[in-house]
Amino acid sequence: MGTSVDVTAPDDSRVTATQQLFAEVEARCSRFLSTSELTRANQDPRPRVPISAELADVLTVASEARSMTDGLVDAGIGRAVESWGYDRTFDDVVDRPDDDLPSSGEVHDWRIEGSTLVRSPGTMIDLGGIAKGWTCDLAVERGLATIVSAGGDVRSADPTAKVEVVDPWGGVVITVALGIGALATSSVSRRRWRVADREANHLVDPRTMEPTRSPVLTASAVTRTAAEAEAAAKAILLHGAGGLRWADRQPWITSALVVWNDGRVYATTGLEVAA
Repeated sequence: MGTSVDVTAPDDSRVTATQQLFAEVEARCSRFLSTSELTRANQDPRPRVPISAELADVLTVASEARSMTDGLVDAGIGRAVESWGYDRTFDDVVDRPDDDLPSSGEVHDWRIEGSTLVRSPGTMIDLGGIAKGWTCDLAVERGLATIVSAGGDVRSADPTAKVEVVDPWGGVVITVALGIGALATSSVSRRRWRVADREANHLVDPRTMEPTRSPVLTASAVTRTAAEAEAAAKAILLHGAGGLRWADRQPWITSALVVWNDGRVYATTGLEVAA
């Protein structure tokens, strides 16, 4: 999944089981692996593609994230993400200074019907951070771990859990008293490259089909699950200057924090700071 995973568990066997769980989800859901089920589904020309129950589960979570964020976090924009150059694991992404800017693509429709993926022609699914957060949730909900942290997504079953939120320059912005729940951070400060004369990043806005130009570099959100927190953090970042106002109106978001491109930090009033 392009990141490290930290696990707190009762014993080594459950750490190993958590590691195996992440490997299994990556093998099924990665768009970078030619052998993954998601890659095969994306390459299938049929409008209705039978999929496994496991892939249907994570796509259902992705569909819920799309609904909860009013379409801002949409797994169906993988084609646009690839067209901007994020068509391989990030360590292999390169600048494309001589390329023309990609034309704005259309928003593709997709849905899950039982164990069938139904989508319009040209739709490419990119599960990205949703699959990562969902796997953190599975590990905790299955009793494999008490805390799982994967690339900014944290799910905890420990009432005493605390999480440090780090800014784009490596400094600790705040320590959150998370307890039982989840926190995720989304950032456009690291995954950046150039396409023609434009700076690109991995977070494509479905409203424009272009990388976001948000003044927010980093957004963090506290919610019930890591998959929800991942969706919330991305939506806040995409909303830009109005992200925290949007978060405050969402009953499923407990609290949120943003770091702007000039280093200023803002948070909602519900953010619980650790002593």
